[in-house]
Amino acid sequence: MAVVLFLVIVIAVLALIGVASSIRIVQQFEHGIVFRFGQVQRGGQLRPGAVRTPGLTFILPIVERMQKVNQQTVTMGVPAQEGITQDNVSVRVDAVVYFRVVDPVKAIVNVQNYGYAVSTVAQTSLRSIIGQSDMQELLGEREKINARLRGIIDNITQDPWGILIERVEIKDVSLPEGMKRSMARQAEAERERRARIITADGEFQASKRLAAAAEIMSQDPAALQLRLLQTVVEVSAEKNSTLVMPLPVEILRFFERAAGGSLSAQGGEGQPKTDLSERLAKAEHDLAKATEQAPPMESVEDVPPVMGLDAPQHHEEDAPELTRPEHPRGIGGGEQPSA
Repeated sequence: MAVVLFLVIVIAVLALIGVASSIRIVQQFEHGIVFRFGQVQRGGQLRPGAVRTPGLTFILPIVERMQKVNQQTVTMGVPAQEGITQDNVSVRVDAVVYFRVVDPVKAIVNVQNYGYAVSTVAQTSLRSIIGQSDMQELLGEREKINARLRGIIDNITQDPWGILIERVEIKDVSLPEGMKRSMARQAEAERERRARIITADGEFQASKRLAAAAEIMSQDPAALQLRLLQTVVEVSAEKNSTLVMPLPVEILRFFERAAGGSLSAQGGEGQPKTDLSERLAKAEHDLAKATEQAPPMESVEDVPPVMGLDAPQHHEEDAPELTRPEHPRGIGGGEQPSA
């Protein structure tokens, strides 16, 4: 009786172990591939029950074996690849690939380690794209390069391996230092050109506005004075200690007319103010009158000799006898003879 009880307990334990080993749980993002005696397909067709959907499932212990396949989108970085573009520029390009498994049977049966296979294909395809493109395309037309690279990788992986390439993005393009400096100089020259064009356009528009403003101000002289006063107000707002203001002649004439009007309005106080032309005419008349009243010029003989000039030369027979005045005695005590 004890032996029978022991056998029953052993059988029950083995049954529990077998049931536990046959139970499998497939996650929502996975698919289970069941190999029965190492086979998934039978007669060229997929065996019924070879692919298990997410949830609780059972397999036959020892007879069947389940391998799970993740069907989430995988983000895989492609190592940087060096190459020479069509315009003979050495570049270093790295990218990122987004893919997922759409046929778990092909991903398990047709390729070993599909992740490594996709990475290798992406690297070789990236090198090929670098050689088929030029530098301008790699820098400015990345959408086009990404589409071409995705098409090349997807054609290799989707049908034979059951892997769909969802997206390929070029992450960075590294250029040589000399090329970077050349591009920097080119960009700086382009910005300088645009700045000069914008400045010239602004000056042209400003000149047109100034010409129109000058035309309007020329019709009324008071507008120019108002503009001058406005400029003075703007300058004085800067809290400068010294203000240099040009004073137009029109303002002086304005004050001159105002002063003349005030004198005439006072009822004849003082002498009336004469015009500038009258004062100039009076000055010229006084000068001419002074010239007419000057004494007549003396004759040549009456003009005294100028000190420092030689006496005029005469002939010996016409020259009168000249006598020198007596000089005082010299230091030696003698008298000077007469000439």
